[in-house]
Amino acid sequence: IGGGAILYSSLQTPKKFKLGAADGINSRPTAPLPSRKEQIDRLKSEDYDVLIIGGGATGSGCALDAVSRGLKTAMVELDDFSSGTSSRSTKLIHGGVRYLQKAIMKLDYEQYKMVKEALHERANLLEIAPHLSFPLPIMLPVYRWWQVPYFWAGIKAYDLVSGGECLKSSYFLNRERALELFPMLKKNELCGAIVYYDGCHNDARMNISIAITAARLGASIANHVRVTDLIKVDGKVRGAKCRNEIDGEEFEVKAKVVINATGPFTDAIRKMDDGKARDIVCPSAGIHIVLPDYYSPSNMGLLDPATSDGRVIFFLPWQNHTIAGTTDTPCEVTHSPGPSEADIQFILKEVKNYLTPDIDVRRGDVLSAWAGIRPLVKDPNAEDTQSLVRNHVVHVSDSDMITIAGGKWTTYRSMAAETVDAAVKAVGLNCGESRTDGLLLEGAHNWAPTMFIRLVQDLGVDTQVAQHLSSTYGDRAFSVGKLSGLTGKRWPIVGRRIHMEYPYIDAEVKYAVKEYACTAVDVLARRLRLSFLNVQAAEEALPTIINLMAEELGWDEKEKRRQSDMAINFLKTEMGKDVNKASRDEIPINLTKTEISEYVKRFNALDEGKKGYVSINDIRRSFKNEGLMLGDDEVSWAAREANVDQHGSFDLAEFLQMMSALKSGTVSHSRFAKIAEGEYKPHKYGDKMERSGGGV
Repeated sequence: IGGGAILYSSLQTPKKFKLGAADGINSRPTAPLPSRKEQIDRLKSEDYDVLIIGGGATGSGCALDAVSRGLKTAMVELDDFSSGTSSRSTKLIHGGVRYLQKAIMKLDYEQYKMVKEALHERANLLEIAPHLSFPLPIMLPVYRWWQVPYFWAGIKAYDLVSGGECLKSSYFLNRERALELFPMLKKNELCGAIVYYDGCHNDARMNISIAITAARLGASIANHVRVTDLIKVDGKVRGAKCRNEIDGEEFEVKAKVVINATGPFTDAIRKMDDGKARDIVCPSAGIHIVLPDYYSPSNMGLLDPATSDGRVIFFLPWQNHTIAGTTDTPCEVTHSPGPSEADIQFILKEVKNYLTPDIDVRRGDVLSAWAGIRPLVKDPNAEDTQSLVRNHVVHVSDSDMITIAGGKWTTYRSMAAETVDAAVKAVGLNCGESRTDGLLLEGAHNWAPTMFIRLVQDLGVDTQVAQHLSSTYGDRAFSVGKLSGLTGKRWPIVGRRIHMEYPYIDAEVKYAVKEYACTAVDVLARRLRLSFLNVQAAEEALPTIINLMAEELGWDEKEKRRQSDMAINFLKTEMGKDVNKASRDEIPINLTKTEISEYVKRFNALDEGKKGYVSINDIRRSFKNEGLMLGDDEVSWAAREANVDQHGSFDLAEFLQMMSALKSGTVSHSRFAKIAEGEYKPHKYGDKMERSGGGV
């Protein structure tokens, strides 16, 4: 009866976008975006109504909410916009199927309201950024007949709660149809599948778009600015002492109220306000891995509702790859979270359980892996200080500092509205209600699904690049494309790719600098997403990115080397390159006597002069002896995959380890392995070599 009562309320008139909320501010801005220097100068010289600390989804949402109300707004971010948890999500915009299940089973009306709010925010986000977000069908395979009506009823309840904001109606598929749409599924005992719809998006780009939209409306925003202390006047927080991390300059930002929206780092700012403040954040690491596109259909996700340890795993197509995750493991708060091998193996094991045995799920197919820290929080106002809140917390301290913590990506806008409401009330600011419901984000105003065709026709970029530009920058894609350099080819005319396997082009790096990218990592991770998709490809593209940024920012050789070192360290520690390498190195040598004998011969053939090791010069000489004249890049890539870049050479034991890793699947599609096996052929223009990170 209680469950029916909850569902009955969902049949009432659904909440729609607030009519007229964004009137007067929803036109496409035409003024140039202020430079980062101009933003910093304003922060130093002007007084503000609101200062937001933190440039993730919630902080950027607060900045947009405040400035759209007419408040003079500032926002500073220690690293880059979306550098933390906001760029490391599962990429879903969702209400929470599992939360609704709990709401109904436990007759929990508060949890039901959370789902209802999230479903409205899901619809709003797809409306205000249609180029960055889209409905994604997600399949729930069923392997027990009794589960069919159970899951079907739950998913239909999800549709009902969505009301008029339901993306598309869910439906049941028989076994044959399910395998037709998701041929990778395990066939044995499959009864059928239920398909429902949620939203999917490019999380980092969405975050940056929110921040840029705030800047277009007049907010002063700056990344790579550290808050070193808070400014207090008569015991009230009235600003912050800051340091520009790019040049070391220190300055103060004065504001009537300060909002702490720093996610996992919430407690550090709270203790600047009050050294005795209790910790409220309980950090939890969520790991995701990226696999090649052939692991999933291009337009269908998969949900594993009950893994071996009771967690939920999503298996989703994203950016022409496949994302699998997530885990949920207690962790320490750090600025550089990284994936663990145990979590990667857990995800691979769960993926294997749902895929047909015909597919060999290999460790070497993990192209990239990353960790995001979820800031689960305790309510500082509650008597029970140990219980975690299920949603988010907005707290006003005795010194009038506002803290927003917890929540999830989908509800960033409503959380921001609630937070700014609290700030307005705390210090008596004069403004109206939130205006962000229906407020279009950067690139959405004149975007259409067919815009990529105009990009091809008007600019002369290839179709894949045009589709990428359209779905990333929306109606700003033309501004990006016009920065492209000539390719020197008949077609495409412009748009030099920074990596042959991906549609990212030179113009995007130049445009990223205009959108406040300050480091190579800013571009690799947030502006292009390459490090999240393929850590090896990211390292290969790094020199090109650094050279392009050097032209825009005036870097000398010393700074270029520093940027390279920082980016490579980021790829190693945060994007899975180190754990990939470790997984390869830990593989026991499991070769047969015949294989060992053959590989010893191949090693000796490479080892010119019988030195006992093979150097990069030996590899180059081997190519020449075979009549293969390859460029330095191809020789360097092959050497890097063989670990030559670690010590300048490799010995027989390391060579056998490499061959064993290839045999076990810990490494796949290695170019160096092809050389060692005598099968290497230089690729021709247009060829695409499918390969994986696999420890290289």
